Amino acid sequence: MTDAAKTPPATAGVVVIGGGVIGCSIAYHLTKISITDVVLLERRKLTSGTTWHAAGLIGQLRGSANMTRLAKYTAELYRELEGETGQATGLKQNGSISVALHEGRMEEFRRNASMAKVFGLQVDIITPEEVRERHPLVETGDVLGGTWIPSDGQGNPADITLALAKGARMGGARLFEDTKVTGIIVENGRAAGVRTAAGEVRARWVVLATGMWGRDMAAKVGVTLPLHACEHFYIVTEPFDGMTPDLPVLRVYDECAYYKEDAGKMLIGAFEPKAKPWGMDGIPDDFEFDQLPDDFDHFEPILEAAMARLPALENAGIQTFFNGPE
Repeated sequence: MTDAAKTPPATAGVVVIGGGVIGCSIAYHLTKISITDVVLLERRKLTSGTTWHAAGLIGQLRGSANMTRLAKYTAELYRELEGETGQATGLKQNGSISVALHEGRMEEFRRNASMAKVFGLQVDIITPEEVRERHPLVETGDVLGGTWIPSDGQGNPADITLALAKGARMGGARLFEDTKVTGIIVENGRAAGVRTAAGEVRARWVVLATGMWGRDMAAKVGVTLPLHACEHFYIVTEPFDGMTPDLPVLRVYDECAYYKEDAGKMLIGAFEPKAKPWGMDGIPDDFEFDQLPDDFDHFEPILEAAMARLPALENAGIQTFFNGPE
């Protein structure tokens, strides 16, 4: 999936630092606008760091017009990517439901649904009864209503990244793994290339797509990037009755939780308001496809709310408890 040459070239039009889904997407899209002299440098392996363990939810309704437009384009791209590249993406268009537990959230849904119509995105405002029809496992006693987006879905983040990487290479980009960028060359107040263990790569543009490494990399050139890794938890249950392959993705924003079907099991994750920061003293140099230590006490309130929201979970065993940086 990477360039046959082991050493990156001495010059490039664009250097992209980072081989996660964002970096590979940038390389892919640059080639689509005829910028083909692109070199992507990944410190370890493509998808390592955070991309490989992402949940893979594909949602299109956002809080602003531009973000909704971008998310809609992303969903459309992912539907075509496998056919273009021949690389599987694990895409499943099973739709998504978001539920509101208070009137403020419901009003937000109505407002965003109206905005989405401008972009031709179908967003239906549904009743609690319609929520249950589409997702029979959901407890709706305190639900005021929700949204149904039939063109939403889920995919495999690692496979999508590899498809973008393959598409980038098909367009002329060169990708190098195991190539750590140690610094950014600055001349006359602007980036002029990067330094690696294998030597310098001079470039007209340098793109930082390093995720949780971004803050420290930007600091090397005096740029403050307000970004920091936090621990992100999810569990995967054992198979249980009621799970079907076409079960929609479920989001309960007022409980900070999301749910998706995963090969007959349920994946339950959360973005809690008070997340646990990670890597305060720096990220280990050998960090790649690593997990973080379990912290069930931290996740327990989320899980308790999840069992109340999906009562069938009370009889489901836990197959995987995952903690990784986001």
